[in-house]
Amino acid sequence: MAHRLTTCTFCGVGCGLYLETAGNQIIGAYPSVSHPTNAGRICLRGWYGHEVASSPDRLKTPLIKKNGELKEATWDEAFQTIASRFQKIRERYGPDALAFLNSPRCSNEEAYLLQKFARAVIGTNNVHHGTGVYSNNAINVLGEMLGIPAATNSISELAESELILIDGVDLARRMPTLGGAVLRAKLNGATLIVVGTRQHRLVENADIFLQIKPATETLLYGAIAKVIVDRGLENAAFVKDRCQNHDAFLAGIHQYDLLEAAETCGVSAELIEAAALACARSKSVALLFSTSMEDRTRESIRAVVNLALLTGNLGRKGAGVYALSEQNNLQGVCDMGMLPDRLPGYAPVTDAEARAVCQAIWKSKIPATPGRGTRAIFGNAGNTGVKALWLCRYDPLTSSLFDLSGSLGQFEFIVAQHLFATETTRHADVVLPTTAYGEEQVTFTSTERRIQLSNQVVEPPAGLTPAWEQIVRVARAMGADWHYDSSADVMAEIAEVVSFYSGASYENLAREYGRQWPCTKDQPLGTEFLFGETGPRRFTFIPVPKPSAPVTPTKRFPLMLVCGSSLYYWNQNVLIRHSETLRREYSILLIDYPEGFVEISPEDAQELGIRDGQRIQISSEMSSTSSTARVTREVRRGTVFVPYFERELERQILGGRREGAALVPVRVEKETA
Repeated sequence: MAHRLTTCTFCGVGCGLYLETAGNQIIGAYPSVSHPTNAGRICLRGWYGHEVASSPDRLKTPLIKKNGELKEATWDEAFQTIASRFQKIRERYGPDALAFLNSPRCSNEEAYLLQKFARAVIGTNNVHHGTGVYSNNAINVLGEMLGIPAATNSISELAESELILIDGVDLARRMPTLGGAVLRAKLNGATLIVVGTRQHRLVENADIFLQIKPATETLLYGAIAKVIVDRGLENAAFVKDRCQNHDAFLAGIHQYDLLEAAETCGVSAELIEAAALACARSKSVALLFSTSMEDRTRESIRAVVNLALLTGNLGRKGAGVYALSEQNNLQGVCDMGMLPDRLPGYAPVTDAEARAVCQAIWKSKIPATPGRGTRAIFGNAGNTGVKALWLCRYDPLTSSLFDLSGSLGQFEFIVAQHLFATETTRHADVVLPTTAYGEEQVTFTSTERRIQLSNQVVEPPAGLTPAWEQIVRVARAMGADWHYDSSADVMAEIAEVVSFYSGASYENLAREYGRQWPCTKDQPLGTEFLFGETGPRRFTFIPVPKPSAPVTPTKRFPLMLVCGSSLYYWNQNVLIRHSETLRREYSILLIDYPEGFVEISPEDAQELGIRDGQRIQISSEMSSTSSTARVTREVRRGTVFVPYFERELERQILGGRREGAALVPVRVEKETA
């Protein structure tokens, strides 16, 4: 048996672990005690995620659709088919008739080459990661306010935070290792504030729990900032030295009123004031929120960042904004340029100088017009002019939080790279099976900006090659002069194109558990926390207008139905389903509710005479449907919570496809026979 250090690739935490092998099979996993992120701890997914590679359901041969059915084919036939169809579609409709989408599960090498293929070979900026339908708000806001779209600090620094504020994310369920780090910081004396509509595990340990009504985050943070300003507790020196647009922010903050906000948010004014004073008086405040919350508006994220600026919580250990990437490489695929309006490194595609850098290295002209993103491509079926899709490890019909049923029918040609046959691959014209965790050497960038190697510990099944090699083969079939002998060669080119990766060679990343970017030739050891340098960098306050009153219940429809949370994402994840242990563990909830469920608070259930597991009727002004009640204290009184995979229930209640999060007044009753 052998053990080799690698990186867990299930979520954005990026834990270090050892994979144990026997022969050419992975048989176990063990946490790395000395890894700075997880320090000897891993969650259930880390312990058993390796089982995915040995699933008997894996695809191992390319498939091509012939006469409406997918048939086995040779690799050369598959690559030539893709190249030929792409060329014909481009010649007939133009380069913008093709689009390239990938999953945040893709490696940096795959993401980089896919967007390079789109821009340099096809000639389009129609590139995006699949979670772009809901997570771009965080990227854009952090870029415009801080200048860098990423978490500012390291996970290990939470041990040095005096106060940790968690906004809307159930870390214990979604990123357990990170949740453990927060709990240990709390046990060591940190103040813990939790904001959100749900009562989850970390709430049990919170000093202050602001259980707000849905969609009132912006108002809450405005009220917190107003208290700090009124009390004269803002960090005046930090604001003066490092921030701009403060006067405009002050003018806007006076729109907010503490008592009004308390009533609208549904929490006491005393709690809001206590949270504000704690944030202002703590020397190091860590603000944690998820970039994967589809209901998080741009204004609410701006309000969080404004709070960090107001209190001067940037540029120090344990003091910063933690924009958490729940998917394992959301940070990396964005860094690599899988954005329709941004090149690798986040320069706008309209920036001539930035394009010139890429063009010189790629030896090809690239377009200057921003492309279409995921939401535009799927949300306007038939109206975008996109005729062909390349989906790299992306399964939108299963993993998207939005109803995309019927959307794939608009395309003339679809390429899908995936480990397994899925609902999406059934719509594909060519399916390319890919390698699994532990079968390739590639890199991923975690939520703390840590670029890490995922090492190859076993050989893939005969004939299978990494997804990045498949992209290269198609590019060459279309006449591109691409030569990469290994994934290390791809990383070498990434280092040329992306300035803050310029020191990220495989040799460097193999030392000390990877490097946190900026990792440059001048700073090859990486950067533990951002903005610690002194100098002219200035942050930007952005005024947030007081939001209009949210949708409220009525006498006829007294409860709010909340749609659009990724909370149960792991229960439906394709990889989870192909690990025997993980499938069993994550299916426990659905054993009790095999037909699905909606959640209701014990108080509301008692008032309505509804018991746990009972069939209920849910009615809105538009329609009505039935489901099973899950009675849980996690849900705030007055709300009915719908897991994202209950798409049919959403369609019936909303009367059609929704855009973004949905809040709908409803009535709940016992279902009658």
